[in-house]
Amino acid sequence: MLNRLLFRRIDNTPLIIFRIFFGVLISLECYGAIVTGWIRRVLVEPDFTFTFIGFEWLQPLPGNGMYFYFFIMGTLGILITLGYRYRWSMIAFTIMWTGVYLMQKSSYNNHYYLLILISFLMCFFPASRSHSLDVRRRPELKTDSMYAYVKWIFVLQLLIVYTYAALAKCYADWLDTTFIELLMSAKKSRPLIGELLQHPIVIHSIRIFGIAFDLLIIPALLWHRTRVFAFICAIFFHLFNSYVFQIGIFPYLALAFTVFFFEAETIRRVFFPRKVAYTLNEIRIPSKHRWMLAAGVIYFTVQLLLPVRHHFFKDDVLWTEEGHRLSWRMMLRSRKGNISFKVVNKANGKSTAISVDDYVTRKQKRMLATHPDFIWQFAQRLKHEYASKGEDVAVYANALVSVNGRPLRRLIDPNTDLAAEKWSHLRHHEWILPSKLKIQRPKTRD
Repeated sequence: MLNRLLFRRIDNTPLIIFRIFFGVLISLECYGAIVTGWIRRVLVEPDFTFTFIGFEWLQPLPGNGMYFYFFIMGTLGILITLGYRYRWSMIAFTIMWTGVYLMQKSSYNNHYYLLILISFLMCFFPASRSHSLDVRRRPELKTDSMYAYVKWIFVLQLLIVYTYAALAKCYADWLDTTFIELLMSAKKSRPLIGELLQHPIVIHSIRIFGIAFDLLIIPALLWHRTRVFAFICAIFFHLFNSYVFQIGIFPYLALAFTVFFFEAETIRRVFFPRKVAYTLNEIRIPSKHRWMLAAGVIYFTVQLLLPVRHHFFKDDVLWTEEGHRLSWRMMLRSRKGNISFKVVNKANGKSTAISVDDYVTRKQKRMLATHPDFIWQFAQRLKHEYASKGEDVAVYANALVSVNGRPLRRLIDPNTDLAAEKWSHLRHHEWILPSKLKIQRPKTRD
């Protein structure tokens, strides 16, 4: 049964067209980052970047280096689209994109992480075996089939993403629309629909549809009787998100994935009507199938565990942010706050107030004021800066944070020397003060 599910040869048309869509989208993402000024704002203008902790050595290239870096990634996207030196192009893009992801988190976005995962998987898939320059160069590579596990890997990956996204929304501030009201109030100026987004009926529709879509879209696409309706819902959902939230290529990437849910013959007739249909459906078990199964089990076990790790940390992830990233917690909270730092010379007790604006950009300051890991990293930077001048200092932070419209509350223990604290990815940090989120509810709208 498992061998038939995974190792049956099926038509590879969905994979081929997805490669083309994928290549075009990542090219647009990379070239767009240059044109829109994203690279300038996030990687060029800041004096330093907040990397993922442990990757401090991974810094933006100096001068115009990051513009060339993204231009190369965009060009790799074109090569992937054309299927030219596909394997090497895909590997190079995956490494380069992962580097960008890890070197900055001020612009963290779940679809950046998803792009790493999909790029990694695409490195192993035979996506250039048809309609590619690789086949034109080497005709012996051409094939019209692929293993069925390629399809099911995509399906399972998406099932994990959407299911965890739905479960994450099942919390008080989403269910009573507190967060949705905050989210939509920020979109009031959006042309055509800004005012409509403030209407209670729309707010409650988003509350219900947001969870229902994430929870049901994959099963609905898999079942042939609901597939077309689910596809229409997906088009509406993702285009709505694209227009309202302007989240780059993610909505279109999500739509590109739907090619794996329709019958391959349907996809072939629409996109490649002259392509030979593959109908043999024979089972061919690879010689290394046990290693492949083991690798798949390890990969998806990690994917299943990462999103639940925050349950093993003390306190509420909405407050501490511990375990928030890599967990498909999408559009779930609004954080606002302010912060100040004080540096104390341990030798003479001299205290110095730090002007945060002298160190970070406006965008970085918003993250620094509300996220404990940013606060810790900034304290470490101050420690090293003063150490370079021969001073041994303690660093204290006073951070007031509001989550989802609640009153401002102190986030960090102001008496803790953050310069002396160690960071752990596996435990709660006691210098993050208790949340008390459950007893302090924001006022609802009249």
